[in-house]
Amino acid sequence: MALLDRLKQELDRAGKVAQDAFDDGKTRLEAFRTRQLADKAAQSLGYAVFRAKKGGRDLDAATYDRLAATLETHDSEAARLEADIELKRQQAAASRASSSTTGGSASSSSDSYPSSPS
Repeated sequence: MALLDRLKQELDRAGKVAQDAFDDGKTRLEAFRTRQLADKAAQSLGYAVFRAKKGGRDLDAATYDRLAATLETHDSEAARLEADIELKRQQAAASRASSSTTGGSASSSSDSYPSSPS
């Protein structure tokens, strides 16, 4: 029974690692797409200002406010997602460091096999 319990623990751990990797990838993709939206909003704002100046006028306040608000929304959302990714990366690094210093032999013995080819 101890072997089956150990196998179940390892499968649960592997499942959690896989789910964490999936969630991380999903968050990274969302941050990337949001950053692209912020870049497109900045580009639109830049084009609007350029066209207005080229036409010898200033950009009207309503257009500026609309484009700036869109840019601010996407930029702050992208920054929030990027901060979340960084926080999770730091937590994972701290978790790995604490498990290696507390004698986490279960994770280190299953991570490498001495007889496996590289």
